[in-house]
Amino acid sequence: MVAASAPTPKPLPPGSLGLPWLGERPQLLDNEYLQAQYRKYGPVFKTRLLGRNIAVFLGPEANRFVLSSGAQYFEWRGGWPPTFKELLGESLFVQDGEEHRQKRRLLMPAFHRESLRHYLETMEDIAMRYLKKWERLGQFAWLEENKQYTFEVASTLLTGSAPGAEIERLSKLFVTLTRGFITIPIRAAWSPYGKALAARRALLDYIDKAIDNRRVNPTQDALSLLVQTRDEDGNALTNQELQAQTLLMLFAGHETSASMLTSLAMILKQHPHILEKARAEQRALHITGRLTNDHLRHMPYLEQILKEVERMFPPVPAGFRKVIQTFEFNGYTIPEGWTALYMINAAHRDPVIYKDPDVFDPERFSPERNESSVPFSLVGFGGGARICIGYAFAQQEMKVLASHLLRHYDWEVLPNQNLNTIYLPTLFPKDGLKVRFWRL
Repeated sequence: MVAASAPTPKPLPPGSLGLPWLGERPQLLDNEYLQAQYRKYGPVFKTRLLGRNIAVFLGPEANRFVLSSGAQYFEWRGGWPPTFKELLGESLFVQDGEEHRQKRRLLMPAFHRESLRHYLETMEDIAMRYLKKWERLGQFAWLEENKQYTFEVASTLLTGSAPGAEIERLSKLFVTLTRGFITIPIRAAWSPYGKALAARRALLDYIDKAIDNRRVNPTQDALSLLVQTRDEDGNALTNQELQAQTLLMLFAGHETSASMLTSLAMILKQHPHILEKARAEQRALHITGRLTNDHLRHMPYLEQILKEVERMFPPVPAGFRKVIQTFEFNGYTIPEGWTALYMINAAHRDPVIYKDPDVFDPERFSPERNESSVPFSLVGFGGGARICIGYAFAQQEMKVLASHLLRHYDWEVLPNQNLNTIYLPTLFPKDGLKVRFWRL
């Protein structure tokens, strides 16, 4: 009897691992490079960065595999750099399996449609206050102001703790914290990472006060739900667990929205015909008093604009995963222990899916064209079972501010500033979008 031969193992993905440990020169945030790799290699290639062997996934089918159909081969906790895990703590962000599903279920009621309906009035109050502040200022850098606006919305509605006079300090602490994500983890007080750790401690002090308040005055916000929850044995979450989940909510609840709102204000001024069409949609609604949920449901063109902002200016560039079981994809072997990296812009700028992908064109999301009908071709907020829990929350706070902005205000992007976008870690124009602002 002749023994059956073992199947020939599939090769590693194409590409280069570069020099030992150092790997290749990082170019993964360069869209032209990504598209060239996509055309050359297809939906996966290999590289090495700082000692990590990385399988880079490109395009909608690769996104579908990482985010949905092949999710069992990956874990979140081991994929992200250690700086992310230390600064954000043991939160939903790095939890896997049943632990993640349990914590997500606890938080979901705070993001259901009924909760969003109750949030509307407070969101609008905060938005109107910031618009009046910007009118008084006349000139400002919009990124910083958007971060304060979205942080106040997240803190007030998700933790029940209005930051008040502390808003500027707390917002700057988050800026310091996030800059620690992508730096060398030197812990000295003078280093960027040391400053990020100090900012984290200061933010946790603020969060501790919010936790104490919600223990005494529970409501239906996300933090109250976490404070009140008990496991099968009647045990509550520890203070450390509450801190980590709350820190993540505040980070995720304002960073991405601030990035998109800044990109929105910049790109609308670069396309006056799109701005005017958005204004016309708002005028047609004949809004004379408070915004209602019915108003928000009848802003299809604004929704198309926000989708196009997400496509062209995704707030985060990529997602990390750790490969926990060797698998095959597209005819190649991806070994256990490698890092998987799905690049968001690869699908968002794919000319096979999006016509003239470097042109800002909200009409591509109209029912007639529907260019995003390919699953997992628009993944600025993730996809699959772990799509961003706060996606609808973010959409609502952006629509509320944009509606008032389009109906009542105008702005000019000031000259002599750098509008090239960078990731640090979310996307923004280098000079923060300096504008002159006035009421119509």
